[in-house]
Amino acid sequence: MPTVTRQIERARVSELARNAGLDVTGVTTAASFGSDLGDILVDRIRRGHLDGLPWFTEDRALFSTTPGNLHPTARSIIAVGIPYWNPDIRHPRDGVLRGRISRYAWGRDYHKTLKQRMRHLHELLESETGRTIEARHLVDTARIVDRAAAARSGLGWYGKNTMILVPRRGSWVMLGELVVDIDIQPDIPLKPKCGQCTRCLDVCPTGALVDEYVLHTPSCISFLTIELRDAIPPEIRPRLGEWVFGCDLCQEICPYTNAALPEEDPTFEPRTIDHAYPPLHWLLTMDEAEFRSAFSGTAVMRAKWAGMARNASVAIGNIGSEKDLEILERTVSSHPEPLARGHAAWAMGRINLKASSEALSQLRVRETDPSVRSEIDAVLSGDVQAKRTSP
Repeated sequence: MPTVTRQIERARVSELARNAGLDVTGVTTAASFGSDLGDILVDRIRRGHLDGLPWFTEDRALFSTTPGNLHPTARSIIAVGIPYWNPDIRHPRDGVLRGRISRYAWGRDYHKTLKQRMRHLHELLESETGRTIEARHLVDTARIVDRAAAARSGLGWYGKNTMILVPRRGSWVMLGELVVDIDIQPDIPLKPKCGQCTRCLDVCPTGALVDEYVLHTPSCISFLTIELRDAIPPEIRPRLGEWVFGCDLCQEICPYTNAALPEEDPTFEPRTIDHAYPPLHWLLTMDEAEFRSAFSGTAVMRAKWAGMARNASVAIGNIGSEKDLEILERTVSSHPEPLARGHAAWAMGRINLKASSEALSQLRVRETDPSVRSEIDAVLSGDVQAKRTSP
């Protein structure tokens, strides 16, 4: 075999990455991840574990296992990560009824931040090597299996919750890849360290982690509150608790993630506490312009205005009280989005069917959208799981 000439030392790559704001790095070759990964992804698709993600086809899955399909001259993959754990930001417990947003979406959209910092690293690498480097800057929307690259590069290992666990950071890490046409000494993959622990599987409220390392996407709270554009299945709504965008439960319970080092990166800090723990009444009463103003530049925009109003209604149904029936009734009566009106009706029935029946009966007469009428009918027929109240 010909001798490979390294154009930059591995340790220097990490140093340059840190200068670019990328604190975690791993390096692997640009070789295919192998047919075994393709077979696993196709099997997951055929078993329905990726239902609801129509863009993730079998062809895309197979394409994604070979980095050279995206970057034909690729020689190395620099897997990068930005840790974002900040334990000092907590629920204010101020008496305001609040939902929860997954930590990764508190601050600036990570897609923009990762690409910006990877472009900086790209420039530093070119300056260091004295040559033009053909590169691709990839985040999770690109056709590459991010976690496979992170695992093979030694950045971290696959946890049983399907996330990459990084030493001293757990899974509180944003992942990206810089695919380059230069040879860099690859790192050795880490051995998985989850052992017999199944805390992440046990804590999942919806049972979305159907087995170790297997996620059933249609049941995942993150999918339901972000990607799903239709009604959330009624039988699963009570399990969403206070989450209005994403879910961190399987991360918070993990011993490795729970022991993560704190990070101070203002980019991922919320502008206000309301961008981490948003008041649910605020989410229900804001119009679309206010939604865009409040969450522009964050990943929360992916859920869209209608989706966040829907999610807020479900959260109120789960953690609210009779004091919240008035705003829910106003939502059923006048919110422009049928998705919000229907879920608000469900929330009224979940909090107190007896107290809500008369108002919902009147609202049904005026309602023109069949999906909302169907939601109201389900409530009035008693087909809604009542909220448990404290003795």
